Parts: sequence; C-alpha cells; structure tokens
Amino acid sequence: MMLFALLIAGSFFIGKRAAPHIEPAALNVVRYLFAIPIMGAVAFAFTQPGKRAALLKPTAVWRFFVLGGLMAFYFVSMFTALRLTSSVSTGAVMTLMPLMSAGFAFVLLGQSARSVVIGSLSLAAAGTVWVIFRGDIEAILTFAIGAGELIFFCGVAAHSLNNALVKKFNRGETTLMFSFWTVLATGACLFVYGAPAVLQTDWLHLPAIVWWCVLYLAPATTAATIFLLQFAVMRIPAAKAVGYTLLTPSYVIVLEGIAGSGWVSLNVMAGAIVTLIGLAILVASPDV
Repeated sequence: MMLFALLIAGSFFIGKRAAPHIEPAALNVVRYLFAIPIMGAVAFAFTQPGKRAALLKPTAVWRFFVLGGLMAFYFVSMFTALRLTSSVSTGAVMTLMPLMSAGFAFVLLGQSARSVVIGSLSLAAAGTVWVIFRGDIEAILTFAIGAGELIFFCGVAAHSLNNALVKKFNRGETTLMFSFWTVLATGACLFVYGAPAVLQTDWLHLPAIVWWCVLYLAPATTAATIFLLQFAVMRIPAAKAVGYTLLTPSYVIVLEGIAGSGWVSLNVMAGAIVTLIGLAILVASPDV
C-alpha cells in the first residue's frame, strides 16, 4: 500500500500538467483502452487453465459495474478537480479516504474500528484540513473550501464506498480475476459517459504531456493500483489498507519540490506531518 500511495501521488503530479489540455472524461477513456488489454493479458497468463472459463464468464457481472461506476466517478472527479486546484490539495483530500472507508466498512461489513483507529484517522484528517486550507485559520473558520476540493471530496467518497464493497462483492474470485473485471467495467462506464468528449478531442494535436500521462496512468494507476488495493482489502481491514493513502500529500509535496514547482510553506508542511503521525499511529496499532 506504500507503493499504492506513491503511484497515486504520481497521478496527481502528472495529471495536474495534462488536465488543462484534455477533457477529463476523454483522458480516462483512453487510459482504460490501454489498461484493459494489459490487465486482461496479466490475468489470463496468471490464471490456472482450469479456471480461465470463470475468468472469461464470471457470475453476477452487475457487481463489477457497481464498482466500475464508482471508480469511473472517482477518476473523472479527480481530473476535473486538478483543473481547479493544486495537486497538493487534491492529494490532501485523498487522505480523507481512510476515515470514510472505515465508516462504509462498519455499515456494510460490520468492521468496527476501535478508539485508537478512529483517533489516528481523525488526527490525520485534521492535518488534511490544514493542508487543504493552506494553513489559513480564517479560511478554516469560514469554511472557504474551493470547488476543486469539493468535487474531489465527492469522488473520494465514491472510492471509499468501492473499497468496502470489494470484500462484500467478492465470491471467491482471485484478486487478478476480480481486478480485471473491475477495470473492464470501469472502462465501459467511462466510455458511456465520455464518448462525446472522445469524439470532440483533437487527438492529433495534443501536447506530449497528455500522452505521457496516459502511458503512466494506464499501467500504474489503473491496472496496478486496483490490483494492489483489492489485494490489500481482502487481507486486512479497509481502514488500515486505505490508511496508507495518508502518505499521498507528502509524496506529492516531494515530487512537486523535486520538479522545481516550489516547496509548500512550512505552515502547510506542518499539516502533512500531522497526517503522517496519524498514519504511524494507525499502522502501529494492533487494534486494526
């Protein structure tokens, strides 16, 4: 999940640079056109011959379209938000996912988190709020949240619901099999929504950064992250698995700084550090 958080941070970093040049829906449709065959080839190669029939024809396909619809909404909201706010702010909103995942896991799976878990997630959320509002106490008191952060918050809520549903919906399928059908369903949902944007895009005159973004997103934050997330939530409680997303804003801050985009102020950095402290308590706790 540490790798998961790093890959997600990379998507905020490169997505921020590609977002102004292409509609979010069109970008996500194309990334899935690349990701689906990659994930399909990997799933087919690593599935035992006797189980490939189940891979090609799973039961209750509707499950995957529920998960796919939630993920499609998340991805579109992410790139829409990156047009309106900074990659650091979107990365900070992402860190609210563990707390929301814990809530959905309690409602849907009966996974109850003890006080130390809720406390660590709440501490991390406080650090997140500080980063989102850039350490501006007046903005916090007036709740002057930006449109980009609000849009992505809705997307993160959808992703959090997806995290809880993965374990509820799994009927004994392997992680690779389940991930492939989730990726396929997400791509289908995105295509239905984004087909007009795809047709309206001038693909021959897009800047190179858009294609670099697609080449990164397809294997790294489409196929790989869905597999890593589903692998984790099938083995440990959703709150702890998704807790590693608390690393995302710190990764983004480092990536932006190394790239020469400037380092955030010490005031904002303090919020990221508080978030990391929350993660450290969460991971160290035996109560999860």
